[in-house]
Amino acid sequence: MKASEIRELLKLLDQPDIISFAGGIPDPSLFPSDAIRGAYGDVLGGAEAGAALQYQVSEGYLPLRRWLAGQMGKLGIACDEANIFITSGSQQALDYLGKLFLSPGDTALVTWPTYLGALQAFNAYEPRYDRLRPEGGNMTPAAYHTAAAANGGRMKFAYLVPDFANPTGSTLDRKQREAVLDLAGELDIAVIEDAAYRALRYDGEGVPPILALDCARPGGIDKARTLYCGSFSKILSPGMRVGWVCAPRHVVEKLVLMKQASDLHSPSVNQMVMHRVAESVFDSQVEKLIGAYRERRDGLLGALEANMPDGVSWSRPEGGMFVWVTLPEGTDATELLARSVKEARVAFVPGNAFYADGTGRNTLRLSFTLADRRAVSEGIPRLAALAKG
Repeated sequence: MKASEIRELLKLLDQPDIISFAGGIPDPSLFPSDAIRGAYGDVLGGAEAGAALQYQVSEGYLPLRRWLAGQMGKLGIACDEANIFITSGSQQALDYLGKLFLSPGDTALVTWPTYLGALQAFNAYEPRYDRLRPEGGNMTPAAYHTAAAANGGRMKFAYLVPDFANPTGSTLDRKQREAVLDLAGELDIAVIEDAAYRALRYDGEGVPPILALDCARPGGIDKARTLYCGSFSKILSPGMRVGWVCAPRHVVEKLVLMKQASDLHSPSVNQMVMHRVAESVFDSQVEKLIGAYRERRDGLLGALEANMPDGVSWSRPEGGMFVWVTLPEGTDATELLARSVKEARVAFVPGNAFYADGTGRNTLRLSFTLADRRAVSEGIPRLAALAKG
């Protein structure tokens, strides 16, 4: 287990002169604070106060699970509350799924790069990683199995963020999602779909979740191999730590056993408040965030276009929180970060942290959710000046 470079970088936010594009965190000024404050008052000031302060079933608060099942239905995933499991943030879901599937030496398929928090969650169970290429060019199933066996384990799952990925901001099209399902079927492994950013689409047409495509195949959700991890953190509140897994019932049953042995249940009062807030403001909150974050994304992309030297390229995400920057070959973003913090007082995340094999040293991630006009107009020219050498 290793320290998260991102979590360490968040400490820089306490230094008032640092312009940070590092932490992929929502803007607290946009939280629905009034709705949350009112919901806590209603729950704790009414007949539900006892239940809110009491133990809860490990599966999670039933009205919240029913609401989530309805939301999943809107995405093309026909399910009920028995397919929904509440977690303490989607990060806990990744930890539980790693525990469920991985024994030391087993293989997990991940993209190059992938979400650092997923690698941290899985690393505790001592897997090896092989490369998943949703755009094409994967190894044959036999080659994947042979490589896994040579390491003393088996292929267990493919993990990916198909919508506005952390860290690249990229989105898989429908054909790529179907191809991931086809490969998982040939390998007979699970697919972990991390949907933390799905609601934050600023441009273009939405693509069905991988789980929706899986459910459209014979058997529905209880025959599906895809496990959908959702979160309220990017839309309503990360501090309340409420996420969920939508999965076949037999998988939910295993996760419940883990929850019972781990923390019994996620906090009752937070689940009850989250249900009230989600019912009342979820859609309007999504629209508010889309308007704010779209403007910040556009500002960041414009500043990169105006200031970055030749040889530097970057992603143009249709949603989410991140822009992925590729520097010229031979440039080390970790070394650039040290100079950037010392000389320019600008922070970002070096890209090699997101690669299971430690490559990608000439890449970096910029987050735009906290990037107001001042931060962009001052920070990006400073960073560009360093990138020019």
